[in-house]
Amino acid sequence: MHYLQNVSTLRIDAQTCIGCDICMSVCPHEVIELRAGKAVVRDLDACMECGACSTNCPVQAIHVQAGVGCAHAILRGMFYGTPPQCGCGGNPKPCC
Repeated sequence: MHYLQNVSTLRIDAQTCIGCDICMSVCPHEVIELRAGKAVVRDLDACMECGACSTNCPVQAIHVQAGVGCAHAILRGMFYGTPPQCGCGGNPKPCC
């Protein structure tokens, strides 16, 4: 499943990453993979910004603003039956 393109807040600090692969184990959409012993984003648009990777990273190498991105807005809109509002780039109009 893909969400909106190029809007996920997911970022990985390669210098801090120790390659433990915990983030890969907890990610529900296989967004992260290991390359050369470091976690890298494999598919940014598949990230739902749940925060599981950053919450479980033992060295805090992964940063994501869980629950504030477009994926959260889409799910909230589906739940409440309203157009998703995520404020992409500070723009308050619907994101999809």
